[in-house]
Amino acid sequence: MAKEYRQPVYQPPKGSADLVLIRHGESMPAKPGESFPMKDGHGDPALHPQGERQAVAVGDRLKSTHFAAAYVTKLIRTHQTAAPLLAHLGMSATIDPDLHEVHLGDWDGGLYRIKSAQGDPAFERMRANGEWGEIPGAETTAVFHGRVEKGLRRIAAAHVDERVAVFVHGGVIAAAMAIATGCGPFAFGGAANGSISRIVITGHQMAVRGFNDIGHLEGL
Repeated sequence: MAKEYRQPVYQPPKGSADLVLIRHGESMPAKPGESFPMKDGHGDPALHPQGERQAVAVGDRLKSTHFAAAYVTKLIRTHQTAAPLLAHLGMSATIDPDLHEVHLGDWDGGLYRIKSAQGDPAFERMRANGEWGEIPGAETTAVFHGRVEKGLRRIAAAHVDERVAVFVHGGVIAAAMAIATGCGPFAFGGAANGSISRIVITGHQMAVRGFNDIGHLEGL
């Protein structure tokens, strides 16, 4: 019988770190004249009840996956999203100092959502230029991407040949995907709350292996 050469099933290369990036569930809505609770200058809203349901769905989806470690950011919505999965796995999470959401300057605390819905000129310039710094007092795209890459690479260096769960924010996922692919900074904006994305880091190379998987959220 002739030898057969079947199509291979992807496995991360030896020496890689497999980072599963989970966006937090939906957080509480912004309201005119009211600020979110703040944490080190960042809006820190808790999960909306829909976000809590999304967190449960994430936990159910990933509870049979082996993770060597789990990471969250300093903001409460990532802790709450991670909680169901961590309970399933009997694990605790480590706070990463660099993977919190982009600092929105004068628009932090919920005002960003209002300004974006209103089509504020600074918001439109931000989208057109791929530059967070168009928002008054906000972190620039270059600074934001620099710290996101630093955080991702630090986690990867600590988890060679391991898979880790990293609970982060929509802006962080967009930054990670842009860094890995070389696309524009907002090309991967809009990852859904509770979605699952994946990056494999091998030395200096970053490869996207999944983006915005929401199969577990159907029916919510």
